[in-house]
Amino acid sequence: MNKNASLSLLLAILLPLIGYWMVKHYSKDAVHMPQRYFYDSVTVKNKRGKYVTDTLWHKVKNISFTNQLGEKVSLDDLHGKIIVVDFFFSHCPSICPGMARAMKKLQSSFDKNPDIVQFLSISVDPEHDSVSQLRKFADKFDVNHDTWWFVTGDKKEIYDFALQEMKASIADSGVDTAFIHTENFFLLDTNRIVRGWYNGFDTIKQAQLASDIPTLMLERDKTSPSIFREFIPYLPVIFIGIGLTIFVMTFLKRNKNKTNANTII
Repeated sequence: MNKNASLSLLLAILLPLIGYWMVKHYSKDAVHMPQRYFYDSVTVKNKRGKYVTDTLWHKVKNISFTNQLGEKVSLDDLHGKIIVVDFFFSHCPSICPGMARAMKKLQSSFDKNPDIVQFLSISVDPEHDSVSQLRKFADKFDVNHDTWWFVTGDKKEIYDFALQEMKASIADSGVDTAFIHTENFFLLDTNRIVRGWYNGFDTIKQAQLASDIPTLMLERDKTSPSIFREFIPYLPVIFIGIGLTIFVMTFLKRNKNKTNANTII
């Protein structure tokens, strides 16, 4: 094999491989997903001779409420949706009206895509927040009642949900566990895993929340990965095969041209 043929073979093998590794390197962080914060357990599994850490992220448990329309609703009803949660009470004289105005802006920004996200305002004073009171509060802000629920329920269940499931006292260390009053919006992905909390009075944080909601919709469920993901380990072999095919076709074409040239001579 002469020098030119050797160089052609080398390029045919290296170029596809270089392209593969460049695509893999620069595309892995192309979309920055909101991180997960709380986990229930971490296990180490042996997969194909390699030890892989498998984290079981904390999934918020289902809870049932009554919303401002008098309907019995639950988190299970929101399967496949991103959920934005806040905690309020209707006679709040301080932060709650401002939080509601910020949530209204978020809801309005997703008017054309109502199936993406559900907004959920949970009363921390359910003894006073009746269905009619919730409806009255919601109507002040001209909300879409289908995609924004103001809900009430059992106080103990709500407080256990806020502290144990949503980790409200971790997200906001200043929370009074006896009467939860926080400025944070909490973001849950479609698997009900906490992906962030955002101050309702910080315009930068609110812009980040508005961006993180559609970003999470790009995230695939790892339990049902794309069929193309299965081919990733074999891509180097595939690219080498393509390179060799190109080399062989080029080599045969060159020999054919030489044969034709000799025939003419």
